[in-house]
Amino acid sequence: MANSPAPALVLHEGEEDFLREWVRSSTIKAGLATRARIVLLAADGLANTHIAELTDSSVVTVLKWRARYSESGIAGLGDDPRSGRPKQLDHFDIVTTTLMPPPKKYGVTHWSSRLLGKHLKVGNATVARAWREYGIQPWKAETFKFSTDPELEAKVTDVIGLYLAPPENAVVLSVDEKSQIQALDRTAPLLPMRMGDAKRRTHDYHRHGTSTLFAALEVATGQVTGAVRPRHRRQEFLSFLRQIDRTYPNQELHLVLDNYATHRTAEVRQWLDEHPRFHVHFPPQAGGAPSPTSGSWLNLVEVWFGIIDRQAIKRGVFTSVKDLNAKIRAFIIGWNKRKHPFVWTKTPEQVLEKAKPRLISETRH
Repeated sequence: MANSPAPALVLHEGEEDFLREWVRSSTIKAGLATRARIVLLAADGLANTHIAELTDSSVVTVLKWRARYSESGIAGLGDDPRSGRPKQLDHFDIVTTTLMPPPKKYGVTHWSSRLLGKHLKVGNATVARAWREYGIQPWKAETFKFSTDPELEAKVTDVIGLYLAPPENAVVLSVDEKSQIQALDRTAPLLPMRMGDAKRRTHDYHRHGTSTLFAALEVATGQVTGAVRPRHRRQEFLSFLRQIDRTYPNQELHLVLDNYATHRTAEVRQWLDEHPRFHVHFPPQAGGAPSPTSGSWLNLVEVWFGIIDRQAIKRGVFTSVKDLNAKIRAFIIGWNKRKHPFVWTKTPEQVLEKAKPRLISETRH
């Protein structure tokens, strides 16, 4: 009976991730997202009446999609054929096939529009339209880490809380270092940009050494305090902390700082203990040991590192480390004249809701 709890629906192998993706997607049709949610709730063993309330559906609808999924899996969640001349193959069928691995006979890891079109006997333009409609990108892959930090929620709430509601009369600084910046000199002069031609450079280069950039981004204004050093040991980091101390005298300072080993040495902890106006906030870490990249997505100075890399370093030509350092300092001076605040827009609850079931950290930097 509809009023009695139904047995938990058994999901087809390998389809749970796709169903959860449909529920979260902002590009998929609302009806399909609702059907996916019904199936996932049924798999959790909820009563049909409760599922109907949660999805704003009728019990009859819940029973229909339970049965359709049980019989055919994801393929059973498509729309019923309409009256009139039936379509040979609709976009939903194309997308359903796309989500399955290609047959071994093709020897590929993922579908291309031409290969899938040939496989389904439709044009590759039809496949491309179906992919656009459902937000499918088979050629795209990203990397990720899962956070096992037991203090994940507390750390995310702490750091984002600083961004959204900084303590009164205090300065919030996002602090980190960009290490191993290479001083690269091209083997031939650059060809300047001209009408109809982009700026061009040779693919090969001479290496002249590396440098490390320490930076403290004042979140409220965008002001950057920077220092370039040959290495990034605890000695250099302590020197940078002293520079921050001189730059912001007699002010309460809250530092968002990655879990890098240099930031947690005994000497650094002692220095921070001796300077109580410095308050350190660590983002979550990915594994059992502190990792410098696991919580970098919460550290806004990483955004600024991306800006300086694109605008001054990546396409720069440096004849020596001294030249590289001079140009980094020049960029910081210019940046501080045109700076702007760095505004965080998501609440801790929104970030945790999105991050928990999927990505905790994307390793894009």
